[in-house]
Amino acid sequence: MHEPRRAYFGDRSTVLFLAAMLLLMVSPLWATDAAEIGGCDGTQGTTIPATPATYLGLLGTLGPGDTLQLAAGTYTGGLPLDGITGQPQDCVIIEGPSGWPPTARLVATQSNNTVNIIDSRYLVLRNLEIDGTGDTVSADGVKLSGDASFGDHITLENLFIHDHDLFQGTVGISTKAPAWNWVIRNNVIENCGTGLYLGNSNGEEEFVNSLIEYNLIRDTIGYNAQIKHQNGRATGLGIPADGQTIIRHNVFSKIDNSSGGADARPNLLVGHWPLSGPGSNDDYLIYGNFFYQNATAIEPLFQGEGNIIFYGNLLINDFGDAVRFKAHNDQPRRIRAFQNTVVATGVGLLVSSPHPSFSQELTGNAAFAGTPLSGGTQSDNSSDTRANAVSYLTSPFLAPGAGLDLYPILASPLAQSVDTTGLNTWEDWDLDFNGEPRSVDFRGAYAGAGTNPGWTLVLDRKPPVSSSRIFQDGFESGSLSMWSSSSP
Repeated sequence: MHEPRRAYFGDRSTVLFLAAMLLLMVSPLWATDAAEIGGCDGTQGTTIPATPATYLGLLGTLGPGDTLQLAAGTYTGGLPLDGITGQPQDCVIIEGPSGWPPTARLVATQSNNTVNIIDSRYLVLRNLEIDGTGDTVSADGVKLSGDASFGDHITLENLFIHDHDLFQGTVGISTKAPAWNWVIRNNVIENCGTGLYLGNSNGEEEFVNSLIEYNLIRDTIGYNAQIKHQNGRATGLGIPADGQTIIRHNVFSKIDNSSGGADARPNLLVGHWPLSGPGSNDDYLIYGNFFYQNATAIEPLFQGEGNIIFYGNLLINDFGDAVRFKAHNDQPRRIRAFQNTVVATGVGLLVSSPHPSFSQELTGNAAFAGTPLSGGTQSDNSSDTRANAVSYLTSPFLAPGAGLDLYPILASPLAQSVDTTGLNTWEDWDLDFNGEPRSVDFRGAYAGAGTNPGWTLVLDRKPPVSSSRIFQDGFESGSLSMWSSSSP
């Protein structure tokens, strides 16, 4: 992919005028980015080199703007982070050498979380391997400890977290204290008991207003990811009273290694927001993800309750259901599921026993399943049997990396109108799975037919989506600081 050309304008008044015009023309007006959520954009300070022999003694010296640069090597003392506090746009960064796979390796030890976070904020961890060493060590990979009172504005990026799998409750990334404004992006999490377990099983220690994007989470015993239901919101700690949590452009797969029977779990489950008061109007925005298989033959790819906006996702499950909006600790409330592509042997998209005071709408989806659609208010969907998916999609029955392609065929019946009234509230609502504008009407996650111009589906991290929109870097992120426009 080539870099876009940038045109830089002259005086600030001209820029402000052009920016205002573009913001009026483009909907939504912004797209949330990691810097906005994590608060660590622009950090520039002192770089402190460290080795396996010296790094533990340096942790207590870190302050705002410091970068602890870990050399390549094996680190056996874990990463105990207690009271590590940066400032907005001046974070504390702990990183290994750039590149993939990471060459700075943290090795788990018995009964200690490999990375243990207590009362820290404005902190970035990146370019690290976090090795659980297999099923003999009891340790989570990265954990906001239950001994903490808070953990906010934490960015976890380009981490390789693996083999924290003593049992199903051993977790790649876990939060057990109030957590907000986390960014979990571009990580690979595999062969763990559970990939992400955010929040606490009793509905306390809420996980709020965060961004989870471009991760690969695969081959977990239990959930690829779960965000727990929430009893309330501790706004007195500084948690936003209103917000949203975005889960986008991830790959979730449970094709191997999963528990069955009573221990079976969905790939992704999200619980409800607080039922009243601060946080009760929050939404989950779940879009642009690739869900591939849940071999438990019991649980779906996705399950959720509360307020969920679910769009532009690709879902394949040869073992049962794809999407269930159903009760877990409460009920489905505000549900908008639009322009997803689903291939499944069971139910494609199901709405079950929703709260009667809220609406649940299934719009513009392409569902090929034993029961393609069930429940909710349905409009402008295309549905058929799973076997007939080949009459709509290029290669729906091949494996990832071996020709799997859910892009519509030429002259596909999916080229039909979709009434998108009321959907333009949601971020990137008018971009397809490839990040391309929906300039023509198509049902399902893609907006085109013939040869797929985007990412070939594999069980790997999804590359950043490209878009032909101008001002995509500056204005869609909500920042006018770049004063630039982009064109292909």
